[in-house]
Order: sequence, then structure tokens, then C-alpha cells
Amino acid sequence: MKPLLTLPLEDDPGAPDRKRAFNEHLFTVVAGEYDFITKALSLGRDAAWKRQLVAGLPALSQPVCVDLACGTGDITRLLARRYPEGSVVGLDLTEPMLALARERTAESNVRYAQADMCATQLPAGTVDIVTGGYALRNAPRLETALAEIQRLLRPGGVATFLDFSKPPAGRAQRLELSVLKAWGGFWGCLLHASPRVYTYIAESLRRHPDRRELHAVIERSGFRIVGSACFFAGIIEIVTFRKPAGQETHHAPG
Repeated sequence: MKPLLTLPLEDDPGAPDRKRAFNEHLFTVVAGEYDFITKALSLGRDAAWKRQLVAGLPALSQPVCVDLACGTGDITRLLARRYPEGSVVGLDLTEPMLALARERTAESNVRYAQADMCATQLPAGTVDIVTGGYALRNAPRLETALAEIQRLLRPGGVATFLDFSKPPAGRAQRLELSVLKAWGGFWGCLLHASPRVYTYIAESLRRHPDRRELHAVIERSGFRIVGSACFFAGIIEIVTFRKPAGQETHHAPG
């Protein structure tokens, strides 16, 4: 296996570009095992959490949906079935993930494209629903990803994300990160002969805002938090937020 890149330091001026390159390399390496490892790491609960994420979305007749960092398309397909008269776009940085998603998708209201979640190239103010599974933590820069979601959504639009989460700094946080590092390292050794393949989860979460800080960053980005559900003693969270009705859509400079 090609040696893994290293997550950049937060104060590295090139950190967003290096994190994007890290993600593209890592998820190319793990694409074939991705569906299995999400089940293994979650003790089989990942699919249920994703069903709950989609079930909690508003009842709309023909929404435009965008699934960021769609991976192999499990949330994308759930959206297509929830909204058969709507349209769904699955975006991912990694072509091997998209190839698997296309193979597994029979729904006619879905299309996939390769794109960075921080710069989707989709039209501003045209999207009703944005989703992501394990997406925001992997954004090259969180605030830039949230600004792109803000740009995409119509006023009143909703975004909801499933991801690893952590409590504020303290013993509980240290314990959680240690458990995730050990559990990810076990599966990395078993599947790839390298613990680093999945210990990145603990490392990326260590650098990610804790649950309270994440909510504050989301609200500073112009959204209103409308829901939060935690699982596995808070290790996993579904956070849902809305772009306020009447809020101006900021178009990307052209």
C-alpha cells in the first residue's frame, strides 16, 4: 500500500489544500472496504443512524437535495427513495467512491459528480436539503464548507449531518479519543496492515470542534440549530440546522 499522507497542522498556511489531498488519498485507499468498515466501527448501527437522519427531514414534494462527501451513496439513495419526485446530487472528492456509488444506484432521480464540498460549483440558492455522513469533520476548512452550504441553500433550507462528536475538553473527551484510536487502529491493522488508516478518525476528531463549539460555529455561519441527536454516549451526533427564511443568498464571486 502506498504510504499514507499526514494530516496537516492547523497553523500550516497550506492546511486546507493538504487536508484535501490527504482525504483524496485516504478515501481512495479505503473505498473498497468503506461500507464494511462503517458497519464494523459502528457495531452495525451506521445504517440505522443514516435512516434516522433521512427520516427526520421535512416532508417536501419535489426538493433539490445535495449529499456532500457521499462516499458509496448510501445516504444519497435514501434521499432518492424518500423524495421520489425530487432530485438528488451526490458529491464526493474521490472517484473510486463515486464509481461504487454509481454501480449501486438504480434510482433515476440521482446523479453523481466529483467535487470538493467547499467549492461544489452548483448554482447558489437552488437547494432545499443538504446532507452528509462523516463529512464536516473532513472538510478542508469547516467554515468554508459551511459558507458553501449557506450559499447553496434556499432561505428556509435544511442541512443535516451525521458524524463523530466529542464532549468539551476533559476526561470524557480524552477517553473517547483513546477508544476511537484503539478501535480504528485494530481495524486498520486487520484490513490494511496499517493502524494509521483508521486512527485518522481520532486524529481528525481531536482537531475538530467539540459538540458545543461546533454548534456555535454553525450558528456563527448564519444558521439556526433545529435538532441534535446523540448516540453511543455522545460519540456520534446527528446535527440539523436551517438557513433562516428571508436570509439573503450570497453568490460566489464570478
